[in-house]
Amino acid sequence: MNQASFDPFLLRSKLSPPPIRSSSSDPGFERPPPPIQASTVTHTLSLSVLRCFSLLLFSSYRLPRNRRNKQATMASSVPENLTKDQYVYLAKLAEQAERYEEMVHFMQKLVTSSTPSSELTVEERNLLSVAYKNVIGSLRAAWRIVSSIEQKEEGRKNDDHVALVKDYRSKVESELSSVCASILSLLDSNLIPSATASESKVFYLKMKGDYHRYLAEFKVADERKSAAEDTMLSYKAAQDIAHAELAPTHPIRLGLALNYSVFYYEILNQSDKACGMAKQAFEEAIAELDTLGEESYKDSTLIMQLLRDNLTLWTSDVQDQLDEP
Repeated sequence: MNQASFDPFLLRSKLSPPPIRSSSSDPGFERPPPPIQASTVTHTLSLSVLRCFSLLLFSSYRLPRNRRNKQATMASSVPENLTKDQYVYLAKLAEQAERYEEMVHFMQKLVTSSTPSSELTVEERNLLSVAYKNVIGSLRAAWRIVSSIEQKEEGRKNDDHVALVKDYRSKVESELSSVCASILSLLDSNLIPSATASESKVFYLKMKGDYHRYLAEFKVADERKSAAEDTMLSYKAAQDIAHAELAPTHPIRLGLALNYSVFYYEILNQSDKACGMAKQAFEEAIAELDTLGEESYKDSTLIMQLLRDNLTLWTSDVQDQLDEP
């Protein structure tokens, strides 16, 4: 049997998004992850590969605790009483080094030292978003990988490996919860109260909805219901302001429509509502495309393409379901 047929690291490369950079205006949208291909994880594994996989899980067994210790060390090592410009510089430095957890800590210091008495600049806001987006993106990709492997192991009735994978998944979920709680606390206590411009209000409310949605992706029962309700409230509040204050072609308004429609499709399983929202946002933007400024043209047209791609995919899925006997 070909032992290379099962490669967790290959699977990771297929599901892990590339780092998000702050060089763009970062309207806060996200590219959908590539689907897990059935051929990526085979249905049968050789004994030696299974043993290697067990060792991989076992050797990583203490990772979350070590990671928490590492985060605590980084948090305590962040310099105190620096200027905003110095924190921004350090955040950019951490970004270039792809040390996103440290980037988060630098931006946390900046936020807590300057808000809610004053509002973040667009650059500072984007750096904060990029820092958290890369950290949470890595964890979400890890969760998808581990969950996929868990399903495969359950299908093989391999109880020993299922127990290991379940425990490992719970540790990833604990880290996901911690990151989401961190940014949601900053949003509620500092960022949303400090926002005065309509663009900032929509950006932060959409961000709040995004991180509640990330919780809803893996929570179950009442916790999932609560996360979904909080997502809806945040997105709806952002949408009300966006429709009243931002142009249909504004990248933040488009990014909100994209993520809001994904919420309807993936979390609430309301494909008709998701398609309707994406279609409306796309058509309204198309109607005013000639008014789009050069500075936001790239971001806006990219999100419009993602809206159209989702519409194509979702309508195809709905048709496939209707065609099933």
